Amino acid sequence: MELRQLRYFLTVAKHKNFTKAAGLLHVSQPALSKMIRSLEEELGEKLIERTNKITELTDAGKVVYEYAANILSLTEDLIHSLEDLTDLRRGGISIGIPPIIGSLFFPRVLAAFHKKHPNIKVDIKEYGAKKVAESILEGEIEIGVAVIQMISEEDFETYPIVEEDMVILVNDQHRLAKKASAALHELKNEEFIFYNEDFALFELVRQHCISEGGFEPNILFQSSQWDFMSEMVAAGMGITILPQSICNRVQNTSVVQVKLTETDLKWKLAIIAASGKYLSHASKAFIHFLMEGKKSLLHSHNQ
Repeated sequence: MELRQLRYFLTVAKHKNFTKAAGLLHVSQPALSKMIRSLEEELGEKLIERTNKITELTDAGKVVYEYAANILSLTEDLIHSLEDLTDLRRGGISIGIPPIIGSLFFPRVLAAFHKKHPNIKVDIKEYGAKKVAESILEGEIEIGVAVIQMISEEDFETYPIVEEDMVILVNDQHRLAKKASAALHELKNEEFIFYNEDFALFELVRQHCISEGGFEPNILFQSSQWDFMSEMVAAGMGITILPQSICNRVQNTSVVQVKLTETDLKWKLAIIAASGKYLSHASKAFIHFLMEGKKSLLHSHNQ
């Protein structure tokens, strides 16, 4: 039995389609079919039921899938462990960063880390917070950045890096524009410009509106771009609630910041990694680097 056979089998099983799996593996479909048949012959069991469009695992296939996933995962851990013996003279980090976070803090962080460890390759995946968490648990990436209130403490190790106030943005003609502060319950009848649902801030703000404000927010528009959201506010299309560091970037003079009071709603960011899973020396070094230098690398961003 070869590791390649198991990898090919897992790809077919995951995508339930020989044609798609062959494309992802960069092999011909006949070659892929031959590889799966050879694995079935070697094990003496049929592993996949084939139809015209999709494939399904047999009972034996489900058992092989579970063991194959573990074998390949252990093999990958072995390779990473051996790479780590080079004391960071080579290696890589796979990190998931939501776009709204990456544009604020991480260019400076990554530049400083690269200067210290020029041989470490950093592979950045720009995912929404939900996908960052899912991708870490599935093993696609090692570490990520997430809003700490929205992840499971059982599933992840967390390394807090940023905590900020959330701020209301309104048009300068809005009824709240002359007020220094407002509470969530005062926003009950407002129309909101909200984040897309794959952003952790979507559910975080929504939950606080319900639990503390006593209302389900009336969401008029959704976006993944903070600058578009602020321009919608400037045009009088609604209000929004954004982290302080993002509000500080808004330059449109038609937009006014109003402090959010009587709430524990905060933007709390952390580096996260899967609990109990292997973490490469390169990723450990990145976490250590960020935790040691977060005051100068992150907090000074708002000054």
